[in-house]
Amino acid sequence: MDVDPRHYEHVAINDNDIRNVVLSYLVHNCFNETVESFITSTGMKQPADYLEGMEKRKRIFHFAVEGNALKAIELTNQLAHDLLEKNEDLHFDLLSIHFGELVRSRKCTEALEFAMTKLAPFGKVQKYIEKLEDFMALLAYEEPDKSPTFHLLSLDYRQQVADSLNRAILAHMKLPSYTAMERLIQQTTVVRQCLSQELGKDGLPPFSLEDFLKS
Repeated sequence: MDVDPRHYEHVAINDNDIRNVVLSYLVHNCFNETVESFITSTGMKQPADYLEGMEKRKRIFHFAVEGNALKAIELTNQLAHDLLEKNEDLHFDLLSIHFGELVRSRKCTEALEFAMTKLAPFGKVQKYIEKLEDFMALLAYEEPDKSPTFHLLSLDYRQQVADSLNRAILAHMKLPSYTAMERLIQQTTVVRQCLSQELGKDGLPPFSLEDFLKS
């Protein structure tokens, strides 16, 4: 029988569930050494598939975040050769990271050549046109980091693409693309919304990840 959400605070949490949530987070984010230490210290049974591709995913993720998108693409094709062929959005985002790094380095001629050979084909698809225009606009500024579309050169942008790539690789490997913690937060959000509607507290603030982590 499902537990009434109003009684959740009285439900005991199994230590094994907590450990599984932590392990899921560590594996998802490729903290290899920490995973080993965590399993050893807790006495958990080593998951059969937890090491599968983890080191390769870690390298791909770091290359993408650091701006070396071509290397990230190369390693992704080795690990999951048809992944980017099936995911044009992700492929475009990775190519755009490389273009952005060329612009940042003021290699404008090389950036234009790369755009014509690798990015131009995406211009035939309507959903990519606006973003292509934003990237090309970077070339008009001597200091691209101060352009209106500077966010396309930011660490946050590369992090976002790297996260999406990591999820795609996990899904390709038939592994969970979201951590247990993320699924827990999603479920918590749903529960809070249900409670708000049931109790008629329309003024209840929306669920905040920051507040959740502080609690």
